[in-house]
Amino acid sequence: MTQATDSFEEIKSAVVRFAGDSGDGMQTIGERFTDSSAFAGNDIATLPDFPAEIRAPAGTLAGVSGYQLQFGSTSILTPGDEPDALVAMNPAALKANIADLPEGGMLVINVDSFKKMNLKKAGYESNPLEDEEFRKKYQLIELDLTSLTKEALSESPLKPSDKARCKNFFALGFMCYVYGRPLEPTLNFFDQKWGKRLPDVADANSTALKAGHNLGDTMETARNRYQLAKAAVTPGVYRKISGNEATVYGLVAGAQCANRELLYSGYPITPASPVLEGLSALKKYGVKTVQAEDEIAAMGVAIGASFAGDLSVVATSGPGMCLKSEFIGLASITELPVIICNVQRGGPSTGLPTKTEQSDLLQSLFSRHGDCPLPVIAAHSPSDCFDCAIEACRIALTYCTPVIFLSDLYVANGAEPWLVPNASVLPSIEAEFANPDEPYVSYKRNPETLARTQAIPGQPGLEHRIGGLEKAEDGGVSYDPDNHEQMTHLRADKVERIADSLAPTELHGEGEGDLLVIGWGGTYGAITSAVQAMQAEGFAVSSLHLRHLNPLPKDLGDIISKFKKVIVPELNLGQLSLILRAKYLVDAIPLTKVQGKPFKVSELREAFHKELS
Repeated sequence: MTQATDSFEEIKSAVVRFAGDSGDGMQTIGERFTDSSAFAGNDIATLPDFPAEIRAPAGTLAGVSGYQLQFGSTSILTPGDEPDALVAMNPAALKANIADLPEGGMLVINVDSFKKMNLKKAGYESNPLEDEEFRKKYQLIELDLTSLTKEALSESPLKPSDKARCKNFFALGFMCYVYGRPLEPTLNFFDQKWGKRLPDVADANSTALKAGHNLGDTMETARNRYQLAKAAVTPGVYRKISGNEATVYGLVAGAQCANRELLYSGYPITPASPVLEGLSALKKYGVKTVQAEDEIAAMGVAIGASFAGDLSVVATSGPGMCLKSEFIGLASITELPVIICNVQRGGPSTGLPTKTEQSDLLQSLFSRHGDCPLPVIAAHSPSDCFDCAIEACRIALTYCTPVIFLSDLYVANGAEPWLVPNASVLPSIEAEFANPDEPYVSYKRNPETLARTQAIPGQPGLEHRIGGLEKAEDGGVSYDPDNHEQMTHLRADKVERIADSLAPTELHGEGEGDLLVIGWGGTYGAITSAVQAMQAEGFAVSSLHLRHLNPLPKDLGDIISKFKKVIVPELNLGQLSLILRAKYLVDAIPLTKVQGKPFKVSELREAFHKELS
């Protein structure tokens, strides 16, 4: 019998989704597949998706965890609209995800899990794998993952239940074979994570990974393999980075650039907790971290640290922003540099804590006592969080003001390759304290920035007080109505002056045309991809993505005026479009989605076509 030979297909990109119970290790193998793709030289974008409930019942739709990534030889801006390959570890994972798999897509099934009880939990009346129409619809690969894993680990000293837990890495090995992903990064991961502490666990997972890869080499159904060339990238040192990781490094870098110690005060909240975890490991860089009793206490600690001379940071999500609002107002009237990171999630209250949304823009702009405008910036991608964090530090210290830094769950948990910058080329941040040898007036301002001069309290000659009551220039409490109006205007004007320091707005496309697409935050990848596709079709469509949401760029109004239509895609009910309508008196068309999911490129293209028809 002639042995079958592999058929290699050259492709530019692929989208793979792993799905299973939240305890099946889908996030882990998704990250490992991502690392392997980065190691292979491909560009990547990821979308982790996990349950909102801490302990959702096993085998149910509510407990399904997933991880999707797109990797390729060209620029990858999104994790993909739909998977080319779906790995489903149980019936619930299949049912929750099969609607996204196009006809003809690869479907890898763990048939060991398709038992009567599991089918019932997933809401199946019969086994879909016994349906001939279903089987014909996809490139179906049925694997006895649990049994095969136990067989591969027959000589391992682990308990049978622990052997079965390695099935995720068996599946990973198989998919690495199909897409030509190297095993070395994952094997190194095993060695670093368990090699010394739990060598039997490291050996078992290594064996399972290799067994899955070897299975692909012997299966007739796995003969279709895919090859991807390396992506063309700027030379340098790269690493995979998530948005939360980039935020951590950016905050530390910003503090170093300003020669300030960094104080982080936070209360654990999904999805911002990794910021606290990341900063707590960087104490050698002068970072101090405090896990506060609650969100209000966290903000109070940050204000105190800023008053004492630190660059202070808090990180939270929407519900935490609500609780912090009074103290944010205090930070505003005292004019102290505090960075408030808000990693947005879906819905009011507890809502959808593990799903993405852009729901907190209006809260960030307006939801404080009195007239209290603050600078607001938003990151558009995981690596952009690094630059935005440094920018937040610059604004906070240069203008002596709290700054709201908006991320979102899509950006925070997503990952992409990051060109590690040379620390020597990072911009310095000039923010000097008051000189004790010179007379000090606490609310006397820099004529260019309108920032007050900050002084370290307790030094001879620099005694002063601040607080929530309105002050005159000399720092004394003032009930004078004219002074209150003057100070309110000054604080607002100070924020507006930030616009003088911003670079010209970057426009993707021509400077005039039929349609301008304006976005902010994590919609960047989908918008840019959709606009590029429209431009390739010959449409006069351009896009811009706003990092600074308050103040808005000075040239934005002029850019808007040169387009016939303006459309604003947002994962909310139209918050930025409301602002643009009010400020520029333009018929900004809202394109909204509040499903806890990011935009697909296809749905944006469809909407753009509709507006141009």
